[in-house]
Amino acid sequence: MGTIVTIQVVEDSPAADIAIDRCFDWFREIETRCTRFHPTSELMQLTANSGQPVSASPILFEALRFAVSVAEETGGAFDPTVGHAMESRGFNRNYRTTQTIASNATPDATWRDIHLDADQHTVTISRPLTLDLSAVVKGLAVDTAARELRPFRDYAIDAGGDLYLGGRNAEGNLWSVGIRHPRRDGELAQTIHLSNKAVCTSGDYERGEHILDPRRGSPANAVASATVIADSAMLADALATAIFVLGPEPGLNLLHRLGVEGLILTPQLERYETQGFCYAA
Repeated sequence: MGTIVTIQVVEDSPAADIAIDRCFDWFREIETRCTRFHPTSELMQLTANSGQPVSASPILFEALRFAVSVAEETGGAFDPTVGHAMESRGFNRNYRTTQTIASNATPDATWRDIHLDADQHTVTISRPLTLDLSAVVKGLAVDTAARELRPFRDYAIDAGGDLYLGGRNAEGNLWSVGIRHPRRDGELAQTIHLSNKAVCTSGDYERGEHILDPRRGSPANAVASATVIADSAMLADALATAIFVLGPEPGLNLLHRLGVEGLILTPQLERYETQGFCYAA
């Protein structure tokens, strides 16, 4: 997933160590199935067979089901078929091997070209496209790891800034999370305190123009940083990406509509936040 994953369980026991190992196994399994940077991944095999139903594993099917639902909710501001636009802007290399990944995607393909059959657990891609589930699968892996660790109550999972924080820290306090200031290196925009919640941030400081508006195929630039607090990391991750594309006011409306909390900072450092976000501070 191109990131460092750290897992902390407050309880120090052999059982906790075994559970942590299972968590890392889940990360590897989900990445192996859902990466667009390896031609033999399940995701890439799916897109290589457009026009016919393909059986999907529970992991891939759930990632696609969720991604399509967010695309529908956001009117395509979030779109898992953005991969072709990403490739055209140079995001087409395996971060470990530097191998270039090429596709024959139809440039104007959208999420509406993904057809899911929940009864048969099949996916049909109606025309050639490139799927990019990076804004979904990291959160899915975090949530899956959190389920493994739930019996231990107090734990923290950090996958490159996608966090799930269970229970309390070693001092018995709420977990503290610093939100990076989008314009001042080494400074925090805010510190929040959480328990049994996920928090994810999308910022324009990570990899430059890595968040594209799928509706236009060009970089989203109305937001400098979008932070979302939700019950699941998959939801928080996807919404942070969607808000980055939508812009501050439509993004805030989306958070209100879905009943989750968030903070949006513009390039001019204007601040937009949900009413309940202040209670996490």
